[in-house]
Amino acid sequence: MAEVQKTGDASGLAEVVDRILDKGIVIDAFARVSLVGIELVSVEARVVVASVETYLKYAEGIGLTATAAAPAS
Repeated sequence: MAEVQKTGDASGLAEVVDRILDKGIVIDAFARVSLVGIELVSVEARVVVASVETYLKYAEGIGLTATAAAPAS
């Protein structure tokens, strides 16, 4: 009988996290629960995961750099 070998490749997870932080990822979700045409619950979520460097690179492209660099009041 052949033995099954598990390879715990921790570098695979590190590569995935590095790619997500380098490129960024956006998760946009919208859910609505209604009963007989009456909306009971509505949930809208937008999650953006990226490194600060990636955010600033793309924020500059759409003119958000001044907002991102402004100190909090």
